[in-house]
Amino acid sequence: MKSNKIYQVSTLQALALGYTRPVVTVQELLAHGDTGLGTFENVDGEMIILDGVCHQAKPDGSIVCSEDAAGVPFAVAGFVKDGRRFPIGDMKDIASIKLELTLKIEEDFGLNSIHIARIDGWFDTIHARAGAPYRSHHVSLKDILSKTQKDFCFERLYGTLVCVYYPDYMDGINAAGWHMHFLSEDRKLGGHVFEVSMGAGECLLQKMDRIEIQLPREAAFDTYSLKEASQDEIEEVELGNG
Repeated sequence: MKSNKIYQVSTLQALALGYTRPVVTVQELLAHGDTGLGTFENVDGEMIILDGVCHQAKPDGSIVCSEDAAGVPFAVAGFVKDGRRFPIGDMKDIASIKLELTLKIEEDFGLNSIHIARIDGWFDTIHARAGAPYRSHHVSLKDILSKTQKDFCFERLYGTLVCVYYPDYMDGINAAGWHMHFLSEDRKLGGHVFEVSMGAGECLLQKMDRIEIQLPREAAFDTYSLKEASQDEIEEVELGNG
């Protein structure tokens, strides 16, 4: 039986507590997946990996292609081409999309597994964010984003949601539930999504049965007390309230 691995760089607790130093490069990350999301050194924008290409969302929502040597403090990636396909659409908000995806993985008894999904379709509205770089040490992600985060809204465009699901027992290693980033079809707009509505689309859903975590190698990582990461702050950041 073929095994599907998700590759993760560092942990969400470390990022939440301010560990934003590079752990791997973009080039190293792309060896482990063609689809994924994350951020860059010093929280320099939002990462969207699609079709094996790494994109960087800037604070104004514009997109640039990432350099291979760019540093990555936190990300996830995997290969999804062999996943399950199904139509999806007429979703009024992000809660509706998350519920539909969760029902689909529940059909296959997958709630305790990690999943990656890509949703290609027409989107009515997308509320998203990205941050500017902020060099820090032991400054929380919430505090960083309070200084650098910019929100923006896209309307009536075709594009892709990259969605990652972690089960609740892995909360802290990553965010429990669904996490979503967006990239427009023309590769010009994107960011971390905290609200969205969509019309017709198609979903490709891949269940993962292995996880590989690359922890930071430098000694500074061991100065962080990861269990002190605030789940409330993580949820606020996820909802765009950083």
